[in-house]
Amino acid sequence: QVQLVESGGGLVQAGGSLRLSCAATGRSTISSRAMGWFRQAPGKEREFVAGVVSSGGSTYYGDSVKGRCTISRDNAKNTVYLQMNSLKPEDTAVYYCASSSARWGPRRSYEYDAWGQGTQVTVSS
Repeated sequence: QVQLVESGGGLVQAGGSLRLSCAATGRSTISSRAMGWFRQAPGKEREFVAGVVSSGGSTYYGDSVKGRCTISRDNAKNTVYLQMNSLKPEDTAVYYCASSSARWGPRRSYEYDAWGQGTQVTVSS
């Protein structure tokens, strides 16, 4: 069982940047797992943001953040990152880190079996 903890959220003005971190804790390891970021805004469904395969060699993104976000991982540190630039008020949401055993690039919530508690990102106008 993988346990994940997100950090790095906060308040930022439109056009600004944030870097979120997701660390596996305790005995957990993410080195053999695909990792992803999701977000959920008030009144909206949980949305896929970004994913990275276990090696870090391939990344992929949801349409709403393409060109503005970069996901990366450091398996030696058991940590995944989400760099977000050119932030918009529409990016305001709770951001969740998740882990998957899927062999191909997972984009659906049900393909992930471990989740963090989330970190709030608020983008002001």
